[in-house]
Amino acid sequence: MDFESLKKRCEAAGQGHLLQFWDKLNEEQQQSLASEISHINLEEANEYFQEADQSLKENNEKIDEHLQPLEPAVCGSVARSTDEVLDKYRKIGLTAIGNNEVAVLLLAGGQGTRLGVPYPKGMYDVGLPSGKTLYQLQAERIFKLEQLAKRETGQTCYVPWYIMTSEHTKEATEKFFHKNNYFGLQKENIILFEQSLLPCFDFNGKIILESQSKVALAPAGNGGLYQALRNQGMLDEMSARGLKYVHVYCVDNILVKMADPVFVGFCLSKDVECGAKVVEKTLPKEAVGVVCKVNGKYQVVEYSEITLKTAEKRTADGRLLFNAGNICNHFFKVDFLKFVCKKENESQLKHHVAKKKIPYIDSNGQLQKPDSPNGIKMEKFVFDVFHFAHARNFAVWEVLREDEFSPLKNADGQPKDTPTTCRNDLMSLHHRFVLAAGGTFVHSDGTPYTDIQRNNNVEENGCKSQQSQDEEDTIIVEVSPLVSCYGEDLDEIVKGKHFKPPLVIELGEDKKVVIKEGTS
Repeated sequence: MDFESLKKRCEAAGQGHLLQFWDKLNEEQQQSLASEISHINLEEANEYFQEADQSLKENNEKIDEHLQPLEPAVCGSVARSTDEVLDKYRKIGLTAIGNNEVAVLLLAGGQGTRLGVPYPKGMYDVGLPSGKTLYQLQAERIFKLEQLAKRETGQTCYVPWYIMTSEHTKEATEKFFHKNNYFGLQKENIILFEQSLLPCFDFNGKIILESQSKVALAPAGNGGLYQALRNQGMLDEMSARGLKYVHVYCVDNILVKMADPVFVGFCLSKDVECGAKVVEKTLPKEAVGVVCKVNGKYQVVEYSEITLKTAEKRTADGRLLFNAGNICNHFFKVDFLKFVCKKENESQLKHHVAKKKIPYIDSNGQLQKPDSPNGIKMEKFVFDVFHFAHARNFAVWEVLREDEFSPLKNADGQPKDTPTTCRNDLMSLHHRFVLAAGGTFVHSDGTPYTDIQRNNNVEENGCKSQQSQDEEDTIIVEVSPLVSCYGEDLDEIVKGKHFKPPLVIELGEDKKVVIKEGTS
């Protein structure tokens, strides 16, 4: 697009200031800016801003009177299911996986800003003895899952791994997987695609420049998934593979169960289009959204959208009435995704608005870093499609927080969701795996540890926090997912044996189990 056409288009949209430094740019910078602007639908972006501006002006009305708890018929729970029921769900899930009907889809478009790293969060090493990153742990869980499904069905199978990146994470992610030889998975079964970006606006509706030659852009939220699936041909790709079901999750949960067979089996037994995995919210003030119904439709309601009086409501057995804590872990039928990804349906998803401190270039061409919010970022959330599911097509599966949810959000030094809390949560899980399989732990002098581990993570006000303790109070245990994903296959390895931590159980290059213990 030539400059005059570009200028005309920007001015028509009221965004002529985007070209104010054009004459100061070299040819390469001009081409880059022109390309960036050309890829923005300015008229559509303006419409998004108008909707966002209106929502900011409206009163933050609490929606208590419209809130309804989930019906028992749509809910299931690990803790309240018998072993026989869990085994039934597991077999249903493994059968679907063995039939090559299940994929996993990773939401990995965000940047690790709060974590303080300049690379994608999936590349982060939380400090496990093995040094494995989040990506490696997840890849190895997929590899083991394929083996478990083959054992169940007798069929060779693959679990395709779709990874939604963004402009900020795609290139680094591609290079990381290539450098690590895709962690033993087949290259063609790891499919990267890119979510869209939206421009950031100031409060007057002007798109912000982050430099003289670059627009301030931000990922359109994990709800940008649906537009990305449609625009980048991912739905056709899934259909070509014969996939029927997709497990969607976020990159930062170190305890995530990839295509969890129990969760998949539960959703299939219910024959639902859409399912959500949740953890129980036990304290009213915990800052977590809950899955519930609003005006008869399923929705995730943020804690700030209801009053404390409503948040404190309890059932006859003493549990919170609204207790299904959202952890961004979902099941979808591919046919349901095809429906919600249609433009006329996806466009119904409203943008959530956040006021942010956004660095910008002032009229003199100088970079400014504001001390208070000066603009807005807009995003959609992946769970916003729940309202498309009707009563008999939606299910909620409650899992144990200590087994399945430990997100990596913040750098060490913060009170929760840090590398330290994640590392200790995973080691605590693996410690329990070994105990359940009949292994025990002893100190260097041979005296036994107690079965109840005093871990570095304690529950405080419903959130995980760090607590300094003596080194020997933390039992360092890591079990490779290639050996065991869920605690399976450990009996013959650890039963009746005593281990001196730190303990690492991994798979050697010869595919034999290697046990390392007693050395730091």
